[in-house]
Amino acid sequence: MNVLVIGGAGYIGIHTVKALLEAGHTAVVFDNLSTGHQEALARLPAPVPFIRGDVTRAEDLERAFKEHPVDAVMHFAAKSLVGESMQHPAAYYHNNVLGGVTLLECMRAHGVKTLIFSSTAAVYGEPEAVPIAEEHPLRPSSVYGRTKRMFEEMLEDYRRVYGLRYAALRYFNAAGADPGGALGEDHDPETHLIPIVLQAALGLREAVTIYGTDYDTPDGTCIRDYIHVSDLADAHVLALEVLSQGAGSGAYNLGNGSGFSVREVIETAERVVGRPIPVKEGPRRPGDPAVLVAGAEKARRELGWRPRWAELETIVRTAWEWHRAHPQGYRTARAGAPPLD
Repeated sequence: MNVLVIGGAGYIGIHTVKALLEAGHTAVVFDNLSTGHQEALARLPAPVPFIRGDVTRAEDLERAFKEHPVDAVMHFAAKSLVGESMQHPAAYYHNNVLGGVTLLECMRAHGVKTLIFSSTAAVYGEPEAVPIAEEHPLRPSSVYGRTKRMFEEMLEDYRRVYGLRYAALRYFNAAGADPGGALGEDHDPETHLIPIVLQAALGLREAVTIYGTDYDTPDGTCIRDYIHVSDLADAHVLALEVLSQGAGSGAYNLGNGSGFSVREVIETAERVVGRPIPVKEGPRRPGDPAVLVAGAEKARRELGWRPRWAELETIVRTAWEWHRAHPQGYRTARAGAPPLD
């Protein structure tokens, strides 16, 4: 299939483009490069067309659909920082909601009826039960989560009225890097725990701050479900193929079904890098639930999805190999900087 990947130069998007190519599909990457990296495209196993454009601009999307055959769309282009969303809600509604409508209308104009959507566990809010199943009430506690829930609701309306076929993939904590070493995580600012821990190990930041040590968990720190980015990418390809075979639309949780605390992640990273990592303790952050763990049986049952990189140490090790070889992210190769250790 010919797949237009919106936000395809970002962290999860570029890993998914690689998975699409390896599965025999073709891809076109559409990205405004606000958080994505054009340098990453050169590391793919085959060349892919690139269009620089913004999902909120219909004329940019029109160019993509007119210049390339499109059978299906994968949509990753969202603003995704929870704290920022609470301080600047207009930017999140503009990009994640208005941009979503603009994309859906462009798809409808060009007769494209298959969409794989990058959703989030943030649609659930504070969990009533763990592990969290797809049937859990959607009560997001952040603007970010609300924008993702809104777009999921739009998808269902477009399915009912216009015949759209979709899969909304609700990620838990994406982590790790391409096991082959070509692709990895490169955010500025970095907000994800595992790369922050590894940056501290490399001396690129003073320490890791643990936000909250008094949660109702075994060691007092938050517990999260970490899922390898390559496993997420595989799930997108499987969802695409299942929809193309006539499966119904719906939402799927993507997680390993087991949780690790902040302290456990730090201890695992210390084993991987072979030295202590400096740590500071800080107060809780507003809106951080104590435990978020996925119930992902539906994805296993209906998509045939089986995570290949489920062990926390494996996830951290792939991330470490990427970060030590690319201390400045994708800019490392451009600047000629040597790996750190």
